[in-house]
Amino acid sequence: MGKFMVQGPDAETVLQKLCANDIAVPIGKVVYTPVLNQRGGFETDVTVTRFAEEAFFIVTAAATVVHDYDHFNRRLPKDARATVTDVTHAYAMLAIMGPGSRDLLQALSADDLSNGGFPYGTARQIDVAYARPWAMRMSYVGELGWELYIPTNFALPVFDAILEEGRNRAMRLVGMQAVNSLRLEAGCRHWESDITPDDTPYEAGLGFGVKLDKDDFIGKAALLRQKEQGLKRRLVMFTIENPDIMLYGSEPVYRDGVWMENTTSGGYGFKLGAAVGMGYVKCRQPITEDWILSGNYEIEVEGKMIPAKVHVRSPYDPNNERTKM
Repeated sequence: MGKFMVQGPDAETVLQKLCANDIAVPIGKVVYTPVLNQRGGFETDVTVTRFAEEAFFIVTAAATVVHDYDHFNRRLPKDARATVTDVTHAYAMLAIMGPGSRDLLQALSADDLSNGGFPYGTARQIDVAYARPWAMRMSYVGELGWELYIPTNFALPVFDAILEEGRNRAMRLVGMQAVNSLRLEAGCRHWESDITPDDTPYEAGLGFGVKLDKDDFIGKAALLRQKEQGLKRRLVMFTIENPDIMLYGSEPVYRDGVWMENTTSGGYGFKLGAAVGMGYVKCRQPITEDWILSGNYEIEVEGKMIPAKVHVRSPYDPNNERTKM
């Protein structure tokens, strides 16, 4: 993951202007936020964690570090008492995810990792294997988990300690294809594919990351107009009942024989036992959930029209309860 520090007396003011969500939060709170353009579209999406009164830690995707750093740095007012620093290589990140993640980490740390002692969406420094990484209770795979941000020179002993403890707990190392499968089943969006500069948080089903009642921020006027006029596009999920059919993204989607758009991403959902895809549906009139669910959907795969089931929320844990156990 890419990591930035935004620091200084004006750090909060600057980020409130650049972020759609409210980042004026207590120390140790993690905030997911869209970062928008004037049209209300995603320039990126990040998590912002308040490390101190005048220090915020931003996490973004590894592939977009240069893009995102440039976006924040260009929009830093010249007279702002704040700095943006790329600290990507100062911290290694290890993601400990899955139903057994709490038990594994608790075996390595004396800190209270219970749901009451360490709620979802919070962060703090904990002791792990003679290091003090920042632990963030977040998940991109639809399961209980923590992200550990470890000073780089301590990363190897922390990794070794986790691996040693994990041998007794059926822990496995996984790669990004496994993460992609899990995040698709959980309905987690991916910037560059599911959300782009042409898609708004409301169209993408990420309106929870927008706080219209705070002071002006980039993209607010466009979102107010869209909310007043109603949505003409909406990101939904699809599953294919035939387990032999795969989705990879960019497959044409049809509703009642009418082309909508192409899938934005796709993969195989091992927990669902079916291919899973995301894509936008569109209508000249404001879209409702009833309109979405009433359609007959097909996805074109290798020149064949394949029946697909549409979902307005993730078919796996639609209320996101497993991440908050």
